[in-house]
Amino acid sequence: MKKYLAEMVGTMVLVLMGCGSAVMAGGAAAACGAGVGTIGVALAFGLSVVSMAYCIGGISGCHINPAITLGVWMSGRMSGKDAGMYMVFQVIGAIIGSAILFALTSTGANDAGCTATGANTFDAGEMWQALIAEVVFTFVFVLVVLGATDEKKGAGNFAGLAIGLTLVLVHIVCIPITGTSVNPARSVGPALFAGGQALQQLWLFIVAPFLGAALSAVVWKCLGSDCRCCCKKAE
Repeated sequence: MKKYLAEMVGTMVLVLMGCGSAVMAGGAAAACGAGVGTIGVALAFGLSVVSMAYCIGGISGCHINPAITLGVWMSGRMSGKDAGMYMVFQVIGAIIGSAILFALTSTGANDAGCTATGANTFDAGEMWQALIAEVVFTFVFVLVVLGATDEKKGAGNFAGLAIGLTLVLVHIVCIPITGTSVNPARSVGPALFAGGQALQQLWLFIVAPFLGAALSAVVWKCLGSDCRCCCKKAE
C-alpha cells in the first residue's frame, strides 16, 4: 500500500508544482512582470520529477505517470495488478493536486488574475498536430525512463536527474503545441476542474501518451535486451 500512496503523493506534487507554475507564473503572468515563461514552466515540471524521484523513488520507483507505468509493465518489470493500482492512485493524486490549485486560484488573486487549472488543450483544426506531438514526446520521455532505470544499462543514482531533465526538454518544445501532457493523470486532474474544451479533448491526452509509451516499450525491448533482431544480424 505504501508504494501506491507514494505514487499518489508524487503525482499530486507534480501537478501542483508543474501546473501551478503555468497558472501562477506562466505566460499570462508575464504582463504583470512576474512571468517565468516556457522555460520556467518546463523547469517546474522537471524539477518536480527530480525531487520526487529522490524522495519516493526507493518506495515506488516514482512513476507518477500512467504512461511510464504502462511502459514499465510492458517491459515486464511489474505485475498487471501493481500497474493498475499505480494508475488509479496516480489519477487520484493528480485530482488532489488540481483541487489544491483550484482552491488557491478561486479563493484569492494571483499575479495573472488567472483562475485557470493548467489543463491541456489544442486549437481547432490542430488535432493531428497535438496527437503526433503527444505520441512522439511521450515516446521519447518514456524511452529515457526505461533506459535510465534499466538494472544493467541504466544511470543508477543519476536516473532521477536524467528523467527530470528530459521532461524539461520535452516541455520546452511541446508547451506551445498542447501545454504538454505526456502524462494522462496530469491531464485528467486539471480537466475535471476546467471542464468545457479541456474535458472534450481529454481523450487525446489519454490515448496519445499511452500509444507513445507502448511504442517506447517495444523499442527498448530491442535496444536494451540481447534479442536477435535485424540490427544484431547485421553485425
